[in-house]
Amino acid sequence: MEELRAYEMFDTEHTAAKELLQSVTYPWEALPLIGQWIVRLGAKLPAGQYDEVSEHVWIAKSAKIYSNTSIAGPAIIGENTEVRPGAFIRGNALVGENCVVGNSTELKNVILFDNVQVPHYNYVGDSILGYKAHMGAGAVTSNVKQDKSLISVNKAGERVETGLKKFGAMLGDHAEIGCNSVLNPGSIIGRGSRVYPLSMVRGFVPPNSIHKNDGSIVPVR
Repeated sequence: MEELRAYEMFDTEHTAAKELLQSVTYPWEALPLIGQWIVRLGAKLPAGQYDEVSEHVWIAKSAKIYSNTSIAGPAIIGENTEVRPGAFIRGNALVGENCVVGNSTELKNVILFDNVQVPHYNYVGDSILGYKAHMGAGAVTSNVKQDKSLISVNKAGERVETGLKKFGAMLGDHAEIGCNSVLNPGSIIGRGSRVYPLSMVRGFVPPNSIHKNDGSIVPVR
């Protein structure tokens, strides 16, 4: 299960959650810890660069927050990030530098590495998006199974139990998710992989692969 480990999926130099992710084996193990990590990190942020605009909500002075947005704590919005109209950040959200949180996008219990884009009508819940990951318009994570049972990760027929009831997706660095795709609970998209638009993804997509609409997976060429 080496490919599922945090250090295989992410370059942690590109997130303020570096120490958190380096403390776990599999990245989803960080999901229950995001809120308390943000609170500890926020208390150490330089006042010259960040404003605490409400309790446990820190926004970089260089960030651009449009009108008609909602940001609940704990949350950190990094430098030069845009939060566009209609965005709903529900808390436990660590958003990195140079990110785009787009119109009508909803975030909840997430880590967004630097340069992540979720720019149009996305839902990202109980998930981690690696450096320069991008979700096309309407692409969403599904973070709870219909029967509310615990989520496992399926890798080539092997199951890894997570012990979590809520777990959306892990997107490795440079992952690209096509428009209107659904990432089912426990989806893992490896570094540099692509998901075709209108895909229904379940389980593990290896690094540097393409997930096609019919569910087949081929190497990037």
